[in-house]
Amino acid sequence: MPGLMAELGRRGRAAMRRLSFATTGEKNAALQAMAAAIRAAAPAILVANAEDLDEARAGGQSAAFLDRLALDEARVEAIAAAVGSIAELPDPVGRVLAAFERPNGLEIERVATPLGVVGVIFESRPNVTADAGALCLKAGNAAILRAGSDSFCSAQAITAAMREGLAGAGLPPDAIQLVPTRDRAAVGAMLAGLDGNLDVLVPRGGKSLVARVQAEARVPVFAHLEGVCHVYVHPAADLGMAKRIVLNAKMRRTGVCGAAETLLVDRACAETHLRPLVTMLLDAGCAVRGDSVARAADPRVTAATEEDWRAEYLDAIIAAKVVDGLDAAIDHVEAYGSHHTDAIVTEDAAAAERFLAEVDSAIVLHNASTQFADGGEFGFGAEIGIATGRMHARGPVGVEQLTSFKYRVRGAGQTRP
Repeated sequence: MPGLMAELGRRGRAAMRRLSFATTGEKNAALQAMAAAIRAAAPAILVANAEDLDEARAGGQSAAFLDRLALDEARVEAIAAAVGSIAELPDPVGRVLAAFERPNGLEIERVATPLGVVGVIFESRPNVTADAGALCLKAGNAAILRAGSDSFCSAQAITAAMREGLAGAGLPPDAIQLVPTRDRAAVGAMLAGLDGNLDVLVPRGGKSLVARVQAEARVPVFAHLEGVCHVYVHPAADLGMAKRIVLNAKMRRTGVCGAAETLLVDRACAETHLRPLVTMLLDAGCAVRGDSVARAADPRVTAATEEDWRAEYLDAIIAAKVVDGLDAAIDHVEAYGSHHTDAIVTEDAAAAERFLAEVDSAIVLHNASTQFADGGEFGFGAEIGIATGRMHARGPVGVEQLTSFKYRVRGAGQTRP
C-alpha cells in the first residue's frame, strides 16, 4: 500500500508539471474529449453503477443513500454535460488579481496559479469523480481521487473514460488518477501527503470522514462539513412563496447537502403560516419532528429532541420550530447550524439584510431555496464541494477556488538599500 500510494503521488506531481503550462485551448480540448468519452462509455458506467447499487442494497442502505448513488442515462448525460460546460468557463490560471507599482519603480503583479496536486476523498456520489477531475484540470491541477467503497465501481468506469479523453487530447492521463483500492489505509496515506506530493485535500462526505481528515491531515484541507440548513419564515413572508421555497428546499432532492433540515417559523406568523407549511410537508411524504407548537398544528408531527436541531437527515425528514423573532432565528442558526446554507423568506428588506449580514454561513439566501447551494447554479460549471471553513475557499469550490497565486515582479536594475 505505501508503495502504491507513493507512486500515485509521484505520477500526479509529474502530470501537474505539464498541466501548469498547458494552454487554455489544450485544457478545453481535453475537457470536451473527456465529456465525449463519458458519453461513449455510458453503457459501461451504468453496468458498473448497477454493481455498486446491488452491493448497497445488500448492505441495507437507505432509499436516500441509493438515490445519491444511482445513475441512469439522464444522470450520465448530466455528468458529461457538466464536464463539457467547464470548458466554457474562463481559464482561472494566469488571471492578474492585482497590479501596482512601487515608488522605486518595481512593477508587481499578483497572478493566479494552480494549487498543484489536489486529493479529493469522497463517498457515495459518482458524479463527484467527474466534477472533481474536470475542475482540477481546468485550474491546471492534477487530481488524485479516492472514491468511497460504495461508489468504487462507478468511479472506476468514469475515471477510465476521463483518462481516455485526456490521452486523446494529448495531456497526461495521470492528471486524473483514482486510488485503485478500497483499502482504508489509502486514506491515511493521503492524509500524510503522499511523500510531499499532495498539496491540498478536499473531503466530501459524512461528518466522520471530514472530522478525521481535519484531525489527521498534514496538508491544507478545504473542509466540507455537513449541511444542517435552515429556512426561516419571517412574519413578513408571503405564505405562497414560503410554501414553494420550503417544499423545494426540503423535497426537491432530500439527499443533497443543500437540502433544508430545519424549518423555523416566527411566532408572529405561526397562526397563519405554520399549519399550512407543516401540512404541506406531511402531505408530500416528509416526516416532521417539531416542538410543542408544531405538534399542535398537525397530529402527525412527532416530538423533536435536542438532537433533531443538529441533525443532517439527508432524507424526507425535517425539524420544525417556532422562534420568537429575527434575533432568536439567527441565534438558533448559530447554535445548531453547520455554517453551510441558510435562507430567510420575507418581504421585509431590512430584516432580510440583517439575516444576510449576521448569519455566518458560507451561503445565505433571501427568498430562494437552499437547494441553490450548488456550483452549477452559481455559474461555476460544477463544484468539488461546499467549503464551510473560512480559509482560502468558502461556499462552492469551483475553478477559481482551486487556484493559488504568485507575485511577478519586474524591475529595471533596482537594488535594495
